[in-house]
Amino acid sequence: MFGKLAADALGLSDIGSVITSADYDKVDSDDYVMHEDQEKIFFLIKSKSDEYCFTNKALVHLDGTSAASKKRMLRRYTYSANPVSHVMLETAGNIDMDVEIKFRLGARDFSIDVHKKHLEQVKDLYKALFRISELMHENEVSLSHAKTSLEVASTTLGRGQAGATPIVESFKELNQAAFAWLAGAQQKYWVKDFGFVFERYIKA
Repeated sequence: MFGKLAADALGLSDIGSVITSADYDKVDSDDYVMHEDQEKIFFLIKSKSDEYCFTNKALVHLDGTSAASKKRMLRRYTYSANPVSHVMLETAGNIDMDVEIKFRLGARDFSIDVHKKHLEQVKDLYKALFRISELMHENEVSLSHAKTSLEVASTTLGRGQAGATPIVESFKELNQAAFAWLAGAQQKYWVKDFGFVFERYIKA
């Protein structure tokens, strides 16, 4: 018990290790991954108190208060509802034992300490998260342009059709067409599964 408390006091218990894919089924996070819906673990960091499980669809975080306590809170952050941004990697100094990967999911900031022996693996995670953040920004811009184009087209088409078709019918047809078009644009630009990014950057 004293050893655990001392580790907490020194901050050593927060230094995580990267878990290999062969051992994913041995950690608690695996129980909360939605394998039934084709969710897959791509990267997993485990410290004495926390687990950070990066899947193709979300970050599953088992949040522990300390290494001395077994009580933990499960939080799930889907990428589609919590955009990835502000991705940074802090490498170790001469006397440091850890590297630090930082990022934001929605409004929540994360800072994860990982033992410096895992630096090469953490670099891969950094690249994957950074690329996801880029794609999300690009898609947000594209969707915004798509919505603007739709508004312009709807206004122009509405003015042109008002005299040829009863206004109620014209509005109904225009609304249905706009809804279908926007739904297609959102499906294209609102990505929920980033497995293709993790597969590109994370080495098995």
